[in-house]
Amino acid sequence: MLHPAAQILLWIFLTLALQLAQPLLLAGLGVGLFFAALLMAADKLRQLLRRTRWIMLSLLVIYAWTTPGILLIESLPALSPTTDGIQDGALQLGRLFCALAALAILLTRLDTAQLISGLYGLCRPLGFFGLARDRLAVRLALTLHYAESAMLNRDSGWRASLERMLEPVEVAPGVIELPHFDVGARDAIALSVGLTLLVWVSL
Repeated sequence: MLHPAAQILLWIFLTLALQLAQPLLLAGLGVGLFFAALLMAADKLRQLLRRTRWIMLSLLVIYAWTTPGILLIESLPALSPTTDGIQDGALQLGRLFCALAALAILLTRLDTAQLISGLYGLCRPLGFFGLARDRLAVRLALTLHYAESAMLNRDSGWRASLERMLEPVEVAPGVIELPHFDVGARDAIALSVGLTLLVWVSL
């Protein structure tokens, strides 16, 4: 298994590459990531898409009605979206979908402790600036715990879930244990490949 920090970095590299990918390459990545997510993380992908459906719709509407270009309905110039806006919106939706599909795979491969351990490792450079990454790990663990509990509660709407996440909570003193992972040659190879692909896409 790759180090959690390496897996998170690979997802970051992929997300950056998606912003630079041409439409044809993006379509190929979208198809591949869609089938990979269906095989490896179907439930998580369904959950992420359900939680972001209004964001996706808003993104498409904003691009379709605010981007200058050829009107789709010339007889209604004040109400018509533009073909350029629809194309740009669809392109951004494709990038967002690919990122969510990859995120679903990542969140399925890593449990909460592994995810925090990976982020804890990525925050190691903060120590050079005098910042305590131990405290950051604790805050992140608590945030993920209460946010996940609120989001998985389907008995009420999104407003009630948001209010529960913003409510102050009583935290009992305790110890948070994070799993330890050694960095190996596979991590270096995987990150080198991911970085190479990112540079290739940007050229």
